[in-house]
Amino acid sequence: VKALPNLKILELMQQMGFGFDCSSIPELIMARQVGAKPEQIMFTSNNTAPEEFEAALADGGCILNLDDISLIDKVPEPFPELICFRYNPGPRRTGNVIIGNPVEAKYGVTHDQVVDAYRQARDRGARRFGLHTMVASNERDYSYIVETARMILEVAEMVMKELDIRFEFVNIGGGLGIPYRPEDKPLDLDAMSREITALFDDFRARHGHAPAMVMESGRWMTGPHGVLVTRAINHKDTYRRYIGVDACMSSLMRPGMYDAYHHIEVPAAQGRPAEVVDVVGSLCENNDKFAVQRELPRIEEGDLLVIQDSGAHGHAMGFQYNGRLRPQELILRADGRVEMIRRAETLEDYFATQTFEPNTFGL
Repeated sequence: VKALPNLKILELMQQMGFGFDCSSIPELIMARQVGAKPEQIMFTSNNTAPEEFEAALADGGCILNLDDISLIDKVPEPFPELICFRYNPGPRRTGNVIIGNPVEAKYGVTHDQVVDAYRQARDRGARRFGLHTMVASNERDYSYIVETARMILEVAEMVMKELDIRFEFVNIGGGLGIPYRPEDKPLDLDAMSREITALFDDFRARHGHAPAMVMESGRWMTGPHGVLVTRAINHKDTYRRYIGVDACMSSLMRPGMYDAYHHIEVPAAQGRPAEVVDVVGSLCENNDKFAVQRELPRIEEGDLLVIQDSGAHGHAMGFQYNGRLRPQELILRADGRVEMIRRAETLEDYFATQTFEPNTFGL
């Protein structure tokens, strides 16, 4: 859900048979509003608050994915029959650029804790089990994802041997990367599928059964299908040439936060001579840039810029710093119709929570 939390998009995904990974109460509510069944929803939070457990287990529940062994005792009664834990391999895996070193990550149950976690959950009443990990994000080297599948099956076997339990599913987390740059090599999905299938076939041959495999591929499903369209409103020539646009980092944080590349097209500028520019927004932050020293056809004020592959983690990561308001979202239907699926924020929205209550604490 975090990739593109819009009810109309989630409704389409639900109709296509996808499940939903949620990490907050609003995300749970959205998944349920579009008709997701309890076992189509996985709640993977961290630093989980009591009210989040209550929401996760309400309305028929969901698959509860616990981030820490200490949370087992904090799950309210009745303890769910189906439980899952997020596994952090620590030094057994290196992590990738976005996820980082697992040893330094705040997420998950350690290798030394994982058997005891399932033992404690079983003692509280769990009878059905899943296993989850998340060690990659935007990974285009398929072999890394294959190794993640291998790792999680090995951990499942270890727990099965110690506790004599069976796993209904393993969730290898996210990681399917998309080619943000035109020259990027796409993920070899066919090769990845063949090698992972072989791992599960070997598991089945050894044990007489194999868990289902699920994964969280929000970026893969939504990223390439969304664009941020913005208009050039200023140009500035100082030590560099800057093109100022009417969007900013509050609409697409990835370039500023991760130094991430998003390809930019300027339809009206095709055929013009190229120039090297920074494409910038209006925030009072120097990392509010969509492109840095990028060669683009000469951009004139009024031109529209199309920032590609913005469907995932665009509006979802937005904010209101500097009082900047987030834009509308539109969907292009297959028959050519364009529909608004989220209106633009207004000044009324911005000020809506600024209420005044005298003597709030009765002092």
